[in-house]
Amino acid sequence: MKPSTEKRINIIGGGIYGVTAALELWRRGYEVSVFDRGGIPHPDASSTDITTMIRADYGADEFYAELMHEAFKGWDTWNLEFPRPMYHETGFLLLASQTMPSDSFEMQSMKVMQKRNYPIQRLDRDFLQQRFPNWNTEKYKDGYYNARGGWAESSNVVAQLVRIAREKGVQFYENQCFAHFIQQDDRIEGMMSTTGQTHLAEHTIVAAGAWTPSILPELKGCLTIKGQPVFHLLPKNPALFEGKIFPGWSADMSKTGWYGFPAQPDGVVKIGNHGIGIEKDPNAAIEIPEKYFVALRQFLSESLPALQDAPITKTRICMYCDSWDGDFYIDHHPNKSGLLVATGGSGHGFKFAPMLGNIIADVLERKSNPYAHRFRWRTAGQPKFEAARNTNF
Repeated sequence: MKPSTEKRINIIGGGIYGVTAALELWRRGYEVSVFDRGGIPHPDASSTDITTMIRADYGADEFYAELMHEAFKGWDTWNLEFPRPMYHETGFLLLASQTMPSDSFEMQSMKVMQKRNYPIQRLDRDFLQQRFPNWNTEKYKDGYYNARGGWAESSNVVAQLVRIAREKGVQFYENQCFAHFIQQDDRIEGMMSTTGQTHLAEHTIVAAGAWTPSILPELKGCLTIKGQPVFHLLPKNPALFEGKIFPGWSADMSKTGWYGFPAQPDGVVKIGNHGIGIEKDPNAAIEIPEKYFVALRQFLSESLPALQDAPITKTRICMYCDSWDGDFYIDHHPNKSGLLVATGGSGHGFKFAPMLGNIIADVLERKSNPYAHRFRWRTAGQPKFEAARNTNF
């Protein structure tokens, strides 16, 4: 079905929020244009990486567990629809160096997963040694393995969704930055790009990730841009780190922030830190502070000795658009009609990709959605993070 030319949508940002919204809105009959300051996938977007964890384990927060339960169905569908699977269900391993206290992220996650009848296997040293032999069983005494989970090829997923959207007729304007809104009284009627072109639309969606606060300064108190360190290591024997024996994992995650992935086809093992992060200007390049390199090597020597001397072949700063409370912002602007925001991924938004477009489109059309209330426009309060986030480092 050809989208109606009477209903036009501008989307500022071609990351996972923008592209999924574009596809869903096209399906609903809108004429959609997506604008990005660079190529798509943009190399600096948080969704542009070789891997992203796909997990339902969210501590005691059953809201995100439920949202991910539905998102898994979407990942399964995409695996059937895409030319090849891009979500790899190798499971998710949550390790704990001490017996899990009742209030720990790992224990609370396990209880929620068991309540939902997920395939959970609690860890002990024998199971860890036999099934996942790379881990130091002297250090890790507890935890669990959740077979429903894994990782996605995040950059490739975005690129595939863009290909589908182009085929459907969504217009992509790459290397065209947002310059300013076209406004009449309190209504946004479109935007001007930095190429000097005017793009009128019934609705404009800001899905610009880390660049959102520069477009909407009124959100600067609610959104903070942080850089998180990512390392690519090349082990001597990548076969030891294949997904069957080395699935996606977290290790005392809410205390250390360390998480990682199986070896990729080129042998690379990616490890990142999901923590406080580094204050970052999205337009300025920064280097990973030395303390993270030191901490990584110490972690590897204590936890994954087979990786402790593996050379680092690449590093990356992953930019988080952190909301003050760890929840996304998907809502109409309270003071500017015709303007929506879809951002605030806070380092955990990509896994919900199959659900994002539908939520954004329902919010735009003011339709009921069981998840939208958590992402409403709100003023900042006492800062907090989702349960897996390390706030010590």
